[in-house]
Amino acid sequence: MTYAVSASLQTAVYGLLQADAALGALVGAAIFDRPPAGSMPGLYVALGPERVREAGDKTAYGAWHEFEVSVVTESAGFLDAKNAAGAISDVLHGADVALGRGVLVGLWFLRARAGLETDGRRRIDLTFRARVEDTVAP
Repeated sequence: MTYAVSASLQTAVYGLLQADAALGALVGAAIFDRPPAGSMPGLYVALGPERVREAGDKTAYGAWHEFEVSVVTESAGFLDAKNAAGAISDVLHGADVALGRGVLVGLWFLRARAGLETDGRRRIDLTFRARVEDTVAP
């Protein structure tokens, strides 16, 4: 098992989201690795929790990463959030991107959950699954 590729995967996912014109047209620059303190934009995207399982074998260290990307909006309905969530899914599902360390074997949409926050904001949590292998031999 290795967790060593996690930072490279996060950097690649964040970069893909920031570079996507369709998502940028919807949320502007409001794509966060970590939401800043203070007031938030009316619609934003944030990287969220990650769960990792071992997936190595005799030939390579590897791991399955399940991570969330959240869309949060103050809008009265879910339409803006769903449009942004769709753009995120389009950009990440099946993405082929080089990692700073390791190799991305595959990246897939897994599930989504839409709901209301206690403060009335709408939130969609998209979960993606990535399979990575480390380039450092076991």
